[in-house]
Amino acid sequence: MELRHYLQFKDFTFDEYDYLFARTRWIKDKFKRYEPYQPLVDRTLALVFEKHSTRTRVSFEAGMNQLGGSVITLMTRDTQMGRGEPLEDVARVVSRMVDIVMIRTFEQSIIERFAAHSRVPVINGLTNEYHPCQIMGDIFTYIEQRGAIRGKTVAWIGDSNNVCNTWLQAAAIFGFNVHVSTPPGYEIEPERAGIYDTSHFESFTDPLEAARGADLVTTDVWTSMGMEAENAERKQDFEDWQVDAEMMRLAKTDALFMHCLPAHRGEEVAAAVIDGPQSVVWDEAENRLHVQKALMEYLLLGRTIV
Repeated sequence: MELRHYLQFKDFTFDEYDYLFARTRWIKDKFKRYEPYQPLVDRTLALVFEKHSTRTRVSFEAGMNQLGGSVITLMTRDTQMGRGEPLEDVARVVSRMVDIVMIRTFEQSIIERFAAHSRVPVINGLTNEYHPCQIMGDIFTYIEQRGAIRGKTVAWIGDSNNVCNTWLQAAAIFGFNVHVSTPPGYEIEPERAGIYDTSHFESFTDPLEAARGADLVTTDVWTSMGMEAENAERKQDFEDWQVDAEMMRLAKTDALFMHCLPAHRGEEVAAAVIDGPQSVVWDEAENRLHVQKALMEYLLLGRTIV
C-alpha cells in the first residue's frame, strides 16, 4: 500500500470521506451489537502526547483494542523526546517498531516533520492549527442525525482556533457554509487555516447574526491549551460570544448544538444549551471512537469490503 498520513482535513477527498463514513456506520453497528471485528490483530498503535487529553486518548486506545491491536502510550516528558532527542530520529526509530502513530502536539510543523521521517501512517490527534479527527466525528454525527450536510449552514461562535480552521477546510470538501463570528482581534487567518477558497465561509461581527438560520451551532473553549496566561483577558473579550438559548432560537428549529469538549458551562456555552434537547455533544464524543477506527483501518488496510 501507498503510505498515507492524516495530518489535516484536506488530506482526503470527498470520495474518501464518503467511504470512511460508510465504514464508520458498519463498524459502529457491529460495536452496538457486541459483535467483535478485529482486522488489526498484531498491529500496534503508538500514541504520542505533548498535550494532555481525555477523549483523544480513550478513543484511540479503546478503538485500537476493539480492532484487535495493541497500544503504546508515550508522554514526551517520559521519553528521550523530552530530553532533546531530535524528532526526526524518534520518527525513524518508532516507525520501525509500530504500525501506526497518533500525535497530539503543538505546532503543525512538529507532526509534519515526524511524518516526513516515518515509515508508517501518522495521524494528527490535535495541533495548534488543526483537529481533523474531531471534525470527522462532528460531520459523521451531523449526517447520522440530520442527513447530508451539503448546502447546510454551520455557525462557529468564538475563537478562530484549530477546530474552527478544520471546519473551514471541511466546508470546501463537503459543500456547506460556515458562518464565523469571533471577537475583534481573533478573526480567521486564512493562511494559518490552510484555506485559499473563501467562498464557503462568511464572517460576522454579531454572533447572533452568525447563528441566524443555522443548521448547526458549534463552539469551543475561549482559552485553548497553551494560552492559559491569556485566560482573564479572553474571558472579557469573549463575554458576548456565549452560545445561549437566545442564540439557539435564532438558528433553525431543528438545529443541533456541538462542542468538542471539555466545556465550561457559563462561559462559551450556557448549561441550558449543552444539556438541552438540541445538544448532541455526547453522541459527537462517542463518534470519535468509531470514525477513528475506520480511519486506522483505512490507513493500514486500504479499502475493505466486508
